[in-house]
Amino acid sequence: MEALTQLVMQASEFSADEAKSISAAASAGLAYGLAAIGPGIGIGFLVGKSVEAMARQPEAAGLVRTTMFLGIAFTEALALIGFVVFILLKFA
Repeated sequence: MEALTQLVMQASEFSADEAKSISAAASAGLAYGLAAIGPGIGIGFLVGKSVEAMARQPEAAGLVRTTMFLGIAFTEALALIGFVVFILLKFA
């Protein structure tokens, strides 16, 4: 957070367009960082519960693994959407 404060303090030395660009880059980076937290927690929870399910019922491991990979793909799509928003904010 201190780095963001330093950027804002230094922004007064720049022109209005440069300050806007710096602010947009900082905001986009913060937005992508926040967008990556949710999928990271979701994938960790999903894999942990899948491993637990495979340990409890080894005969169902194939079905659990397939379902786990589908869940990981859908959860990772959220991170990709966050990345697209990051790019849109940066270059808009």
